[in-house]
Amino acid sequence: MTEDLLWPDYATPDDLATIEAVPLEARGLPESTYALLARAATHWPDRTAVNVLPDATRWREPLRRTFAELLRDVHQYANLLRNFGVRRGDAVALMAPNCAELIIGTLAAQLAGIAAPLSGGLSRHHLAELFRQSGARVLVTAGPDLAPDTWDTALALARDGLLDTILVLRPTGAAGTPAPLPAVEGVRSGYLSELAAAMDPSVFEGDSPRSSDLAAMFHTGGTTGAPKLAAHTHANEVVDAWMLAASNLFDPETVVFAALPLFHVNALVVTLLAPLFKGQTVVWAGPPGYRDPALYGEFWKIVEHYRIAAMSAVPTVYTTLAQCPVDADISSLRWPMVGAAPLPTAVRNGFQAHTRASLVEGYGLTEATCASARSFPDAPRPRAVGQRLPYQQMRVVRPAADGSWEDLPAGETGLLAIGGPCVFPGYVIGRGEHGHVLDGLGKLVDGWLDTGDLAGIDGEGFVYLAGRAKDLIIRGGHNIDPAVIEDALLAHAEVTAAGAVGRPDAYAGEVPVAYVTLAPGAAVTEDDLREWARERVSDPAAAPKAVTVLDALPVTAVGKLYRLALRTDATRRELLAALDEIAGVRDVEAMIEGSAIVATVKVSASADVAAVKAVVDRYAVGWRLVVLS
Repeated sequence: MTEDLLWPDYATPDDLATIEAVPLEARGLPESTYALLARAATHWPDRTAVNVLPDATRWREPLRRTFAELLRDVHQYANLLRNFGVRRGDAVALMAPNCAELIIGTLAAQLAGIAAPLSGGLSRHHLAELFRQSGARVLVTAGPDLAPDTWDTALALARDGLLDTILVLRPTGAAGTPAPLPAVEGVRSGYLSELAAAMDPSVFEGDSPRSSDLAAMFHTGGTTGAPKLAAHTHANEVVDAWMLAASNLFDPETVVFAALPLFHVNALVVTLLAPLFKGQTVVWAGPPGYRDPALYGEFWKIVEHYRIAAMSAVPTVYTTLAQCPVDADISSLRWPMVGAAPLPTAVRNGFQAHTRASLVEGYGLTEATCASARSFPDAPRPRAVGQRLPYQQMRVVRPAADGSWEDLPAGETGLLAIGGPCVFPGYVIGRGEHGHVLDGLGKLVDGWLDTGDLAGIDGEGFVYLAGRAKDLIIRGGHNIDPAVIEDALLAHAEVTAAGAVGRPDAYAGEVPVAYVTLAPGAAVTEDDLREWARERVSDPAAAPKAVTVLDALPVTAVGKLYRLALRTDATRRELLAALDEIAGVRDVEAMIEGSAIVATVKVSASADVAAVKAVVDRYAVGWRLVVLS
């Protein structure tokens, strides 16, 4: 490949047409994520690939791996997996908080077979279903000294007969002899790094993956209660990573900070694969990542010490960082990236005023590999989440009753659809004679991905989101299926109907709340029901913040639950509570306009308008102000 073709000039929105004048296949991208790593090890063998922090307090004591060392480690881990019977079409489950061995293990799983990252916070029922769907019989997981709860879950899954092999991870930089592992009948187990030490580090002993082979399966909440596994090919991941790396924002000297969990596509594509293209160093946070309160007290010192230039996080992280006193030189921080949830204006303005660093907003979803659009700090477009990435196709459509799509002109709002090389091949629904069976499950229409999002696209390819056609609640970038909450509430003998929606939240973007109707004569209270649901939902993040009893739930003309009306009520209640202490606020109304919710804040002439604006701007909500006479 030629570097001229690999790296087009990509600095402004105007560069998109010139980039796409060259066919993507002429760019000479690596065949697989393994080929991408091997290329980095050839180009920059002695450059630091990763600095992995043991935890937030020991950020001066990283475990360091050069690109050449990282490749050797991946060879050893992949050869071990092969020795345990893993072949190209076999899934390897990985369930652990971030650590040095998990980074290596994820790349090795994609080399030997297919990586299936899992969140250890999922319920055992959901995890068992994901194991059955993927067919994974090998689990790479946290040991008792890394994450005791995850280790207990892994043992329980093994005792349930779901596993043949458990390969155990230790904390980053762990020293000394680890504790003996308990025996589980019929299950092989051992510490991954110890077992891999005997493997050949010079070469992978199996066949290298091809671009069309599956690289990973990521679990996603979807729009039903059942967990789903979205499949990614090697081409999906390599192309999406290249689209991000191609930006002129990032050069080989750009040091990247990573703290999202590796079961999240953003952590894999944005902070592991994309930096391999230009040989960038990545600093990985300790196991809790952004969920570690101690990290925020040390964060600016970490930025100064490692000269962090780029990072990727959800809006809640930037809300917290905007409250942390800057106690170090953070002039290196140029490109903090944000996505996975709507970005309120106040969060953007607050972080940028606090740090003088411009947020780079993005839009994407697991079914489109990761990123599909990005913003340009030097060419802002108010209200847009960004311009589509090169070679990503986007269209706005109006679905017809017969399932066909009518294209809408630029600027009109409709259902956003994505096409191109990053669209996933489908969800894993089982295994057949020739490998995993994939199905779009209604999300793929003639190769186009139905995102479930409502949006408009202008003539330059900038995307303007206008709400969600789908029902998912997105809490700080974490997808929550409302059915999980509704099922828990409907299990109560006195609940006759239930509906869960997202309520705007100044910190998390949205939090789940629920509405119910009760049987005649019911004595249960709203607080009782909130506690009932908290004890029964499988995901702690899905526990509703409030449960409201109504005489009847709103329904559509055909009798279906009208969630938009519930979201409207939740919006009004939240803004009323937030504005309660500001004198002169008379009322808040929330109305459905088109497919979006718009709040009207009514104030007296004496009200402090600036104070009202400061409060409402903390939410990702459209609103207007009316001054009453």
